[in-house]
Amino acid sequence: MRTRRAWAAAVLAGVLALATACSGDDDKGASNGGSGDGGSKIAATIASPAADAKDVPASTDITFTTENADDATVELKDAAGKVVEGTLQPDGKSWLPSGALDYGTTYTASVTATGADGKKATATNTFTTMAKPSQQVRVTSFLADGQVVGVGMPLIVRFGRAIPEDYRDDVQRRLTVQSSAGQEGIWHWISGTEVHYRPKEFWQANSTVKYKLQTGGLPMGDGWYGRTDITVDIKIGPSFIMTVDNKTKRMTVTKDGKVIKTIPVSLGKKSTPSSSGTMVVIEKKRKTVFDTLEELGPEEGYRTDIEYAQRLTWGGEFIHAAPWSEGVQGRDNVSHGCVNVSMAMGAWLFGQTRIGDPITVKGTERKLQNGNGWTDWNMSWDEYVKGSAIPYEESAPATPSPSPAG
Repeated sequence: MRTRRAWAAAVLAGVLALATACSGDDDKGASNGGSGDGGSKIAATIASPAADAKDVPASTDITFTTENADDATVELKDAAGKVVEGTLQPDGKSWLPSGALDYGTTYTASVTATGADGKKATATNTFTTMAKPSQQVRVTSFLADGQVVGVGMPLIVRFGRAIPEDYRDDVQRRLTVQSSAGQEGIWHWISGTEVHYRPKEFWQANSTVKYKLQTGGLPMGDGWYGRTDITVDIKIGPSFIMTVDNKTKRMTVTKDGKVIKTIPVSLGKKSTPSSSGTMVVIEKKRKTVFDTLEELGPEEGYRTDIEYAQRLTWGGEFIHAAPWSEGVQGRDNVSHGCVNVSMAMGAWLFGQTRIGDPITVKGTERKLQNGNGWTDWNMSWDEYVKGSAIPYEESAPATPSPSPAG
């Protein structure tokens, strides 16, 4: 916690004076107190929230220190004595409730330190959360619970108000991701209102991903607070990867590591080249209309019925069926930047793909501009981590989480 926040400043300023600290020799507040090896006293101190603190954010965690202890446990209860669920954080110095606390409610936190000889010391603080704030930031997940997506799908979180840069690290720490494959990944801020997450490599096919946005009551700058907590469980589908080579005018389709189809294509002509880079399928439309008359005018513009359209960029590049160019597909580029395939291959691809399936286009005259679509995979890992609000540290190999029964 940092002093730029008024509530954090108050908490930190009062730590020495207000925090309850108990050692094994205390005759008040300690539970079975004693000394550790060599007579060292066992002690526990709650750093925040400070004892009797008021107006504590509903997102608060319990931070503490221990001395000469091998283990520490934290318990949080409301005024009625109901235990609040939560987890000890990886740093071993803080404990986070499983969800936002109730507004305007008094809680009691207890930290118990246990020494090697089994003797204990307990520190206890009581605090009261703030009233429900009038200024709340809406937090949303693009993906819905239970959705099945492609191996290139970024996790996308959006905020109803731009998060100031000096609050983004606090917000990012409350966005957690668990993959059944134990994959390493990181969040990347696209803007103040949108942050994405991708693993170092494509998601493992047929794995599951659970992410939690623990933003309810979280300070987000200028007197604004996160509105809610959100938990989303998704499934990753088969590995379905498309690669287009301008030199051969062919799309190679690989499913779970095996080439299953080679498709002739026509890419963008010289005046409107397709973008080279790695994109993912953003949306799918069985039937739509491409209308550029207003944008390009009557001489260059067109209005055309399109079938089996799969969006790749915000700028208007799609994979789609183009029966009018079937005669040159595999030989010449005649499109306005899209990946043209035959009607039969358009229907086949449309039936195979999911949102988030990746496609890489190679060898065209124009490079894909990052931000023109979900271009998370168009950046190297080293480039991607630069978008994190928290310095990146390579983690040890993760252990896959157990698959759900059934």
